[in-house]
Amino acid sequence: MKPAHPAANRYLLLLMLAAIICAAGYALRHTLSCFLLSFVLAYLLDPLLTFFERNRIRRSYGITILYIVLALLSVVFFAFFVPFLTLRWQNLLHDFPGYMQKLQVLAQGWKTQLLPSAATEEWRWLVESGTGHLDKILGKIGGGIYAALTRMVFNLFNLVLAPILVFFMLFYKQAIMDGITSWLPTRQRATLLSLGREINGSIGGYIRGQFAVSAIVAVLSSIALFFLNVDYALFNGIFAGLASILPFIGVILATIPALFFAYVEFQSGIVMLKVVAAFSVIYFLEGYVIKPLVFKEAMNLNPLVTVIVVMAFGELMGFWGILLAIPIAAAGKIVTNYIRQGKFAEEG
Repeated sequence: MKPAHPAANRYLLLLMLAAIICAAGYALRHTLSCFLLSFVLAYLLDPLLTFFERNRIRRSYGITILYIVLALLSVVFFAFFVPFLTLRWQNLLHDFPGYMQKLQVLAQGWKTQLLPSAATEEWRWLVESGTGHLDKILGKIGGGIYAALTRMVFNLFNLVLAPILVFFMLFYKQAIMDGITSWLPTRQRATLLSLGREINGSIGGYIRGQFAVSAIVAVLSSIALFFLNVDYALFNGIFAGLASILPFIGVILATIPALFFAYVEFQSGIVMLKVVAAFSVIYFLEGYVIKPLVFKEAMNLNPLVTVIVVMAFGELMGFWGILLAIPIAAAGKIVTNYIRQGKFAEEG
């Protein structure tokens, strides 16, 4: 029996290590979510510190300036925007059961229209079954929303802890990088550092670009829904911005809450068409104008692979899995290209 090839053993160990990391991440997902929030914030803020350093401002001074500015912005945010958002949030929690009841009443009206007295038994069974499933779906939606609200309250703790973690990530960035470099194999250090820089550029560019895209989509969606007099335009706009993270299906998910509030409030197909038209224009601009300007380099990932990776990481890590799935997949593609080109073997 031939012994296993050393390279095959290394790949098997890497797969086992990846499986262990995924399992540990799922078990510690709340702690991991706090770390990932800090990681993303550090990625967004580090270019500013790099700019300061290029202008001969020490990193410690740059962090001090940055935190002072962020503290002032936080004071303004909590003084003016938080009270408004809190009030609207409380109104949403208070009004949402009423919206669900209105939708159930509308469903009963649809049932009456679809079920005339002369309808056949098969048609009656089909309509009864459909309305029964609709009631169950509405109940699950309501329960799911309140469960999500509970998780959001828990995640508020992350907002308190994240600035501390971000500070240490930014302040000790060079020490962390030097420590990681010292652990790399000497013969392959240059290749691994080159690989790390390429992955860093890919992930950092995507996170900063996606943040900008989501913010623009959220603002445009909120403005459009406000002019269409759709209730809770701001929250619907924020949801649309978050949904833009999802490739291909994000635009569909973004329109569902807006269509729900528009139909329950106005019960008009014309208003729903206006909502669909507004989102169509916004996501057309996002796909063909905003993203090409924001993203310097395309990820060049297979669409089917992208959807599968997003679904898998979303199942494992929730929101952060969805956000980081594409850059992680891009990083995996970069590593695969290095292996395929034999760059590790050249220095082995």
